Amino acid sequence: MAWNRWFRNYFGFTKAQANGSIILLFAVTLWVFSQPVYRLWQSRNPRDFTHEKRVLDSLASNWKKEEQNILPPDEEIPLSRFSFNPNQVSLEELQALGFSEGLSRRLINYRNKGGKFFIKQDLLKLYGMDSSFYESLVSWIELPDALEKKNSSFERSEQQIQADIAPVRFDLNQADTTLLKSVYGIGSSRSKRIVKFRESLGGYISTDQLYSVYGLDSAVVEKIIEASFIQPDFQPRRLNINTATEEELSVHPYISGRMARAMVTYRFQHGKYTSVDDLRKILQLNENQLNSIRPYLTVE
Repeated sequence: MAWNRWFRNYFGFTKAQANGSIILLFAVTLWVFSQPVYRLWQSRNPRDFTHEKRVLDSLASNWKKEEQNILPPDEEIPLSRFSFNPNQVSLEELQALGFSEGLSRRLINYRNKGGKFFIKQDLLKLYGMDSSFYESLVSWIELPDALEKKNSSFERSEQQIQADIAPVRFDLNQADTTLLKSVYGIGSSRSKRIVKFRESLGGYISTDQLYSVYGLDSAVVEKIIEASFIQPDFQPRRLNINTATEEELSVHPYISGRMARAMVTYRFQHGKYTSVDDLRKILQLNENQLNSIRPYLTVE
């Protein structure tokens, strides 16, 4: 054929190569145009979705039934209002009043640990107590709005008596969880976090470091500061940045994983550090950051 001969002459193919190229070109063309043709054919033949519609309707019907059967707790149990004393009310009565399960248990736990409510507004000290919910209950609380002033020096409230008792101060770097729990506002979880942070830190050199302990608010920290002290000659545990591994460095609260990796890499490439100030060469530390971490590092 003339066009076959032209194709071979133009591209310099042999007869077999020319025939193969023509067949390949035909196959590619057929593949390219097959999809549009198939879609056009499909669009002209509407599909029957009756079966799928029945399945979806069945699922939707079951879903609605489940939603009707599962009601929020506040819809299942109607709320009621009655006079109550937060120092005596039971868990069931609290939930009947509208207290959530978590808030009810916090109130009961507070009482079990020796806590007491003296005036109505003491309820607002509970974590999670909403002010609008408190306003809806305030007229039903069997507590005074404020403490009455006593004329006699012997008739003082429990809070005033506790305030007059001078606590025995303890060493913050030696205190165990039992001693820490003697501070008002410190429970098992908080005392464990204080000790754990102290161990990973290498010891407290300033009471301001307590603000970095997770879960301690400023009021609790101030109570710990009042009840504790740090020995003036206390020396914290130090990490040798010339021998410590990346894992050992990254455990320290003031050293992130990225910082530890950079410190070990620099040591591997340039040799040992001559001083802690050499960290300025690899880390973008300002003066405050360097001063906070310097007491916990050494090159010897």
